[in-house]
Amino acid sequence: MLPASFKRQMATGAEDRFVVKKDIYESCLVLYPMEEWQRQNKIIRANTNPYNKEHNSFVRGFFKGAAEIELDANNRMLIPKRLLDETKIETDVVLAGQDGKIEIWSEKIYDKAVSSDEFAALAEKIMGGQINDINE
Repeated sequence: MLPASFKRQMATGAEDRFVVKKDIYESCLVLYPMEEWQRQNKIIRANTNPYNKEHNSFVRGFFKGAAEIELDANNRMLIPKRLLDETKIETDVVLAGQDGKIEIWSEKIYDKAVSSDEFAALAEKIMGGQINDINE
């Protein structure tokens, strides 16, 4: 079920259609609202050449296993079992909001992946010397 808090954050008039696929880096799923999925497609088209073998392999890998899903009247979604099996998602699930998308994790895997010590080190590495005024 898609929590109401996520639904409220979606753009006004957004469809109840999504694309779900396995994440590139982590053992989780990524749920894209259709508008964001279309934006990702434009980025990929703009940066790849279908006649370049490496680009073609990337595109194939990116779209591998992607499935279009739709919310029912009770905001429930049916995620293909093959994707749930691939990411070891069973009963306890974490939905983690990202910029324009939602990650879907097995709670056990999420707890291990998001260690506070590792995150603190990563935050320091990425943001430690990068504080800029966003109004610039």
